[in-house]
Amino acid sequence: MTAASRGGSAVSALLRNSRRACPRCARTTTHPSVPLGARRHYADAASIPTTSALIAASLESNLSSAPPPMQHPVTSTETTTTEESPSITAATRYKIKSGLILTRPPLLTREPTAFEAAFYLYQKRLNERLAVPFRREFYFRTDTAADLDWRLKLRERHGVPAKDIGRYNPRGRVAWNDEVLVGSETGMTGDIAESLLADAEVRISEDGEEIVDDERVPVERPMPRRTEADEKGDVRRLDRALDQTLYLVVKKGEGEAATWQFPAGDVPTQEVLHETAARVLVESAGVNMNTWIVGRVPVAHYVTEPVFAEGEDATTAPKRRGEKIFFLKGRIMAGQADLTGNKHGLTDYQWLTKDEIKRVLPWDYYRSVRNMMTGR
Repeated sequence: MTAASRGGSAVSALLRNSRRACPRCARTTTHPSVPLGARRHYADAASIPTTSALIAASLESNLSSAPPPMQHPVTSTETTTTEESPSITAATRYKIKSGLILTRPPLLTREPTAFEAAFYLYQKRLNERLAVPFRREFYFRTDTAADLDWRLKLRERHGVPAKDIGRYNPRGRVAWNDEVLVGSETGMTGDIAESLLADAEVRISEDGEEIVDDERVPVERPMPRRTEADEKGDVRRLDRALDQTLYLVVKKGEGEAATWQFPAGDVPTQEVLHETAARVLVESAGVNMNTWIVGRVPVAHYVTEPVFAEGEDATTAPKRRGEKIFFLKGRIMAGQADLTGNKHGLTDYQWLTKDEIKRVLPWDYYRSVRNMMTGR
């Protein structure tokens, strides 16, 4: 083995034992990470410079030519402290508040539009054309009271088994004409309800005799969609606007200075947003409600800027602090609001829809929360 080979093996062995290089890097690199001037693994009498000697000389020259470390100027603590100017933090300029947007979800589905009603009627008539003909023998025993009652009502519907598609025969010569004329009430909610109620009356007695009109037992009609509260315009009751979402708003103050808003209060240090919202609701509307806070993340926020004295800027203490109100969403399942003995100076409350709230709340206040309100 030549001297150069022995020197290369020695350098690889040193780099392989180093913690800063992997075995592959130790075989391929030409710059060792440790000085090798103190190590000699070959004969001292060699007249030709070996690889180890050349690498050691290169390292020594690099170390001698390295620039001195940079000297950073040290500034005194007194100078730094003197140059800083006092400033008013955001916690001093704003008060953090938590509010609750308490909602009552819709109890009824909304009324279908004219286009929706026409589409549903078209689908029902199309289904009658494609379905297998109705076989009454599977459902009624021949010559029984139920069979006689069914045949009587079928004649009045001109042989159409379906009860909510109007006078349309899917097996006739004009079965293709299944569209409703403009202005017709066929297929609307009221027309369908009346058809089903008329069909529900029992018109044949157990003896097989037809019952006269005066002796028929009337069918119990469903409750109307508009309640007494809707007719009277009572905005404090929860049984109104059953097909829309209601929101609880409270009135703070009296006279012209009074404003409508959602229940809100200051957030102390030991509470988080949802805890403050639950506490403020109890302090504002009483404990006679079964409520549920949907989540712990705000759904909207409202910011009022601080007011400074004339000639002062944001670096000074404000004349009146601003407010940052974070609103959480809640649901009411039972009960009613009661402002008796509330701790926030509230004088009135209302359960309003989104369109009604728009006319009551201040515009900036409403604009900050309108995106979390549903259309119905």
